[in-house]
Amino acid sequence: MLFQVYGANAGWQWLGWILVFCCLIGANELARRTKIGGLIAFVAIPAVLTVYFIAIYVGAAMGADWALSNPTYIHMTSWFHYAKLYAATAGCIGFMALKYRWGRIGKSEWFKCFPFVIVAINILIAVVSDFESAIRAWGTTWVSTEGVTLMGGWHNVFNGVAGLINIACMTGWFGIYVSKKKDDMLWPDMTWVFIVAYDLWNFCYTYNCLPTHSWYCGLALLLAPTVANFFWNKGGWIQNRANTLAIWCMFAQIFPMFQDYSVFSTQSVNNPNVNLTVSIIALVANVLALGYILVRAKKQGVNPWIQEVFKGTKDYEQAIARAA
Repeated sequence: MLFQVYGANAGWQWLGWILVFCCLIGANELARRTKIGGLIAFVAIPAVLTVYFIAIYVGAAMGADWALSNPTYIHMTSWFHYAKLYAATAGCIGFMALKYRWGRIGKSEWFKCFPFVIVAINILIAVVSDFESAIRAWGTTWVSTEGVTLMGGWHNVFNGVAGLINIACMTGWFGIYVSKKKDDMLWPDMTWVFIVAYDLWNFCYTYNCLPTHSWYCGLALLLAPTVANFFWNKGGWIQNRANTLAIWCMFAQIFPMFQDYSVFSTQSVNNPNVNLTVSIIALVANVLALGYILVRAKKQGVNPWIQEVFKGTKDYEQAIARAA
């Protein structure tokens, strides 16, 4: 058992998971299909929220009760949450620039490596957070600024290394395309090999470092873009992932009570042996993924990062068939 989904609130916990999963899929569809939807979701709303966040912290610094008692100020003070929110939002805006070919940047060849860069930054943010727990509390526990008890140990190290390997599993950095309908930025070489390795690594990160949120951000949030990629948006996984991540971060930052103190709140079992097992699985998956990529690249005689290595596979061909 990974989560405490039993007892009086089990029905509410499952309902909450289904709602988050479905709403993320729906929000992603609204944001990706039109320019106005994307601009509202990733420019207008984040701009308003930035003013809101600044107001909260200015008010708290001045000792205002309304700010000091604000749920965002109490429950979402970690550097990680803000770094993740703005890094994911930057990714969404950059992906729109590529998708709609905005200005010189959107039309340039060099900017096609932006998806790799921003995804690597997002992964590194989580890797640093994993190593932070290992350093702060090796073999014991520490309490985060949000009052969450976290464990430090080999599980953090193993998963931190898995994250670094996962960065190397991104292939065909410049193989970025636009769909025929101009509603998706496609990365055909980002096939199931990377997606599965990433999902296992990121789930493990949330399980290690966000044990009170992992039920939602470690399962529902990861499965939403993966399901969309599998069934109707082949090649658009990274866009789906950035969109749903940014949308979720905005929601979680404003309404932390949903995860932290409501009938929907769900805790992981927070057992060091379970954490270690999940971390080992994530590490092994990423080692295998990188090994497969290198073997495939060697057989083709290509550089797996500069050139695409999954041409000819079902995932790649289905994705590239959608390209303009």
